[in-house]
Amino acid sequence: MAKLKFQTPTGMHDILPEDQLYYQKVFDTAKKLFDYYGYSRIETPILESTDLFVRSVGENTDIVEKEMYSFKTKGGDMVVLRPEGTAPVMRAYFQNGMVSMPQPVKLWYYGPFFRYERPQAGRYRQFHQFGAEVIGDSDPLFDMQTIVILYNILEDLKIKNLIVRINSIGDETCRGEYKKALSKFLRNKKNDLCRDCQKRSKTNILRVLDCKEPKCREIISQAPQTMDYLCESCKNHLKEVLEYLEELKIPYILDPFLVRGLDYYTKTVFEVETQDNEGGRQESLAGGGRYDILGKAIAGEAVPACGMAVGVERIVQKMRDNNVDVSTKRSAEVFLAQIGPIAKKRGMVIMEEFRRANMKVAECFNKDSLKYQLAKANKLGINNVVIIGQKEAIQNIAIIRNMETGKQSEIPQEDIVKEIKKRIKEEN
Repeated sequence: MAKLKFQTPTGMHDILPEDQLYYQKVFDTAKKLFDYYGYSRIETPILESTDLFVRSVGENTDIVEKEMYSFKTKGGDMVVLRPEGTAPVMRAYFQNGMVSMPQPVKLWYYGPFFRYERPQAGRYRQFHQFGAEVIGDSDPLFDMQTIVILYNILEDLKIKNLIVRINSIGDETCRGEYKKALSKFLRNKKNDLCRDCQKRSKTNILRVLDCKEPKCREIISQAPQTMDYLCESCKNHLKEVLEYLEELKIPYILDPFLVRGLDYYTKTVFEVETQDNEGGRQESLAGGGRYDILGKAIAGEAVPACGMAVGVERIVQKMRDNNVDVSTKRSAEVFLAQIGPIAKKRGMVIMEEFRRANMKVAECFNKDSLKYQLAKANKLGINNVVIIGQKEAIQNIAIIRNMETGKQSEIPQEDIVKEIKKRIKEEN
């Protein structure tokens, strides 16, 4: 077959009907957990001001420097296809007066996001995320709660061997001292760092800790640790979060070099990983943390907050790898067979009556052969078949056939639903 002229753009993908079952399973599972913990759903626009992310995510982050789909509108405004969810939710919090609501405000979201990055397994330029934000409270309990909800969602989706990787990167009080120590450590190793990290060491030094290049990872392993520079407040905050996780028996690893790739994080940062069956190779599935300074960047008002986000495509791939059952189809309770144009019209009316009674119907309205339709009902394992031919349509009756016994009986069409319900109840 010749290559089609029109295909999905690089890094974009179609979500086909068989894929939708996985996406719906993720959505339903997330919604169930968020509802239980008292989170309300929010939807923000796909388009946002470019400056929202420059100011909040950070001018020297990979997202802003390399990955944003930013363009000028006909009116001259610079806008961007949203690359992440936290900054828009925080913008909505201030814009819609949620600051005057009882605090904290607990919100969750689900939808498409966009980043221009190299396509690879589980990563696309248009992708889906769900996430949650708790805005207006500094209690470590909410750091813990976002981790626990995330962990429980992944566990309910049958993702195996989960573990939380966690750290504290301090706050404005103590982070400066750590940056100085890290800068001093890297000064003599600058030429051994990758090109990106050489730049990061000047513009956004904490991002060096996030590098995945092997030579940089080896250098980072000997670097000063964030926890050695935490102030008393940040130490106590982390201690409480860890105590909560231990109480709930959530497995975790304390990683002194874990940072997140966005500038707005303070104190707690975490990722949830899955390990292979031997406890070796890890794969990060989701992450989040606390961001008490984000409100100041967006609205000039600091407000305590924390949250998390999950890439849905990566989760769907793990579900496929784990052969997770996502079937949701309810088996049909009755088969509706028809013979001829008049019977087909009457059959559509009866099908609507079954729908109003919340009963699932199977049919083959594109076939007139009764033999074919009965064979289809038999293949589907449906015992009760309603048969309407031309005569039955005219006389306002129907034949109900029991596929197991072969017995048939005639009843008025207005009694079909009631009769089928009665038979199903007797069979059960």
